[in-house]
Formats: sequence, C-alpha cells, structure tokens
Amino acid sequence: MRQTAIPFHFLRGGTSRGPYFNRADLPEDRETLARVLVAALGSGHKLNIDGIGGGAAVTTKVAMLSRSENNDADIDYFFAQVSVEDGLVDFKPTCGNILSGVGPAALEMGLIVPQGDTTRIRIRSVNTGALVEAVVATPDGAVEYEGSAQIDGVPGAAAPVFLNFMDVVGSATGKLLPTGNLRDVIDGIEVTCMDVAMPVVIARAADFGLTGHETAAELDENRDFYARMEPIRQEAGRRMGMGDVTKSVTPKFALLAPPRNGGTVTARYFMPWNCHPTMAVTGAQCLASAVLTPGTVAEGLFTPPEGQPALVLIEHPGGAIDVTVDYEAGADGFHLRSAGLLRTARLLARGEVFVPGSVWAGR
Repeated sequence: MRQTAIPFHFLRGGTSRGPYFNRADLPEDRETLARVLVAALGSGHKLNIDGIGGGAAVTTKVAMLSRSENNDADIDYFFAQVSVEDGLVDFKPTCGNILSGVGPAALEMGLIVPQGDTTRIRIRSVNTGALVEAVVATPDGAVEYEGSAQIDGVPGAAAPVFLNFMDVVGSATGKLLPTGNLRDVIDGIEVTCMDVAMPVVIARAADFGLTGHETAAELDENRDFYARMEPIRQEAGRRMGMGDVTKSVTPKFALLAPPRNGGTVTARYFMPWNCHPTMAVTGAQCLASAVLTPGTVAEGLFTPPEGQPALVLIEHPGGAIDVTVDYEAGADGFHLRSAGLLRTARLLARGEVFVPGSVWAGR
C-alpha cells in the first residue's frame, strides 16, 4: 500500500518546534487524526527514529490551522501534544511557544494576507477558547524571520513575534482557582491550583527538599521527586474537576523558589513527566498570575513587582522569560485583563510528510 503524503510547514515556535498543518489536509475524526500524528512524529521510540519528532516533549508538538469562523478571530489554532515514547496524543492543552509560529505559518500557508510592514493576526485556541493577538513582521509582503530579538533557550537572534493573550483565566476549568482555594494541602505538600492559560499545580521547591535552582537534567534524574510529585498532581487534577489525569499532560506541575539573577521568581516547570528545558509560554502566564495573587504559595518568595501593568521576570533553566501582566487585585480577588510576551519563530522546512497508507489512505 502506498504512503500518504501530507503537506506541512516545519517551524520553531519560541523554544519548541514541530509541524504546522492545514487542518483541511488531515483526518476529521480524532481517532484517525491521533494515529496519523503518532506516525508522522514517530512516537513510540525515544529518538522518534521513524518520524520527524525530535525525541523530546518540546519537539513532538503539532499545530493545525484553519481560517476561523469566529467573528473575533482570523485563524483557529488546534494543538496536539504527541508523546515521545508512548504513542499517545493529548488534545486537551494548548502551547504558547508553538503559538508563536502560528501567525508566520498562517501567512506562509496563505490562510491570511499580509497587511503592511506588520500584520496583526487574531488567533483562537481551539483547545481552550482563548484569544491571542500575534503581531508579525511582514515587510514587502512576506514574513521576516531575521532580526535582533533574543529569547533564552534559542541561540542567536530573530524577528520578534509579539503575543497578547486575552480571556485566558479558567482556560480548562472555567475558574482561576479550580479547587476554590488559594492553597490546598495534598500528601503534606502545600500547593496552589491555578488555571490561567494552562492549569498548573504550583508548589515551593523547598517543600520537596530542593533549591529550585537545579538543572532540568538534575531534576529528571531525581526519580524520587517524580514519585512524590505525580500522585500530588493526579489528586490535584481530580480536585480541579479534571477527572482522571493519569495519562493527561494537564494539569502541569511547577516549583517556585526565590530568584538568584535579578528576576522576580525562579521556576521549574514540568510537562509533567520531565522538566521543561526553559519555560512554557502558557505556564509563564499562570505562574506570573500566581506571583501577583496574594495568598498563593508564591507569597514570600519574591519582592512584588511595581507598576501597572506589572513586569514579572521568571528565571528558568535556560535563562528567563518576562510576562507583562495587565491586572487588578483587590478585595474581590485577582482579575487578569491581558498578558503579553515577546517570542520569536523561524520557518525551518516545508514540503510533505509521509505516513503509511495503512494508517490513513488520505482524503
């Protein structure tokens, strides 16, 4: 049986990378779609040797794009997290780093037309319903990839992609604090369960006997930590109304510690079964919100940022990421208006990826 060819663009988005597809070129039903993505990425082998995945969670991500039928958006962005080794696909979360490449990819695919030297693209996350405005450099009617913007975790410099996130509170659960509490105690560990752009279970590194400044590799080698963390994450997911999260990559897990390099706070972010080499864009928004919300487990670890909107600088294993947060915090709680970040993206390749015809014979 012949293989099935599927057009794709291959981009680095922020500190992640993966294939970007036109949704119309893929199967409609989720079960077949999952099989196609597993085959395309090569999930099931630690090196993804039979696919185009990169052998790490940040390189087995997929974006699927289409023109939006929503009046508030130009592009619909449907995300999938493909596991490296387990042959699983999770359609529940979204990814802010891969989102960095959605605007450029939509322009490259012809799903949207450039609008001058900069093009503003309104993007709707199919997974969570969140709305994001991306500002992409398009001089001479084409995406500009070269520039002077730098982000930690990516070598060199590139053209900036500005992201402004709106309506991200309660992205998965419908609530800022899904358990109804600023703090919960699970298995003797105090946590804050918060849902801003991504549901995250947040704890203090010191409560696990860690400094919070360990490298990602050091944490991944510490299996005792994961053995302690995972049951807490699963119970938190249940309390957050997310059901059995045993095989789901959400909620994520994060550790906070005092900063060492001039930032607001130090964080280690888990995906959730390994440590992110840098920091997820969605996770950064949730952690910044936890920092700005009085009474969370972040309280006492940092000097509160001044100004409005507030600039929260989160130190991570690869450097730091800054989040500009427009918010209100008063007697009736924390209210997020928007969160802005600067990212970069680059088109790496384009063409066709092939999957066995026995997996999908095509449209």
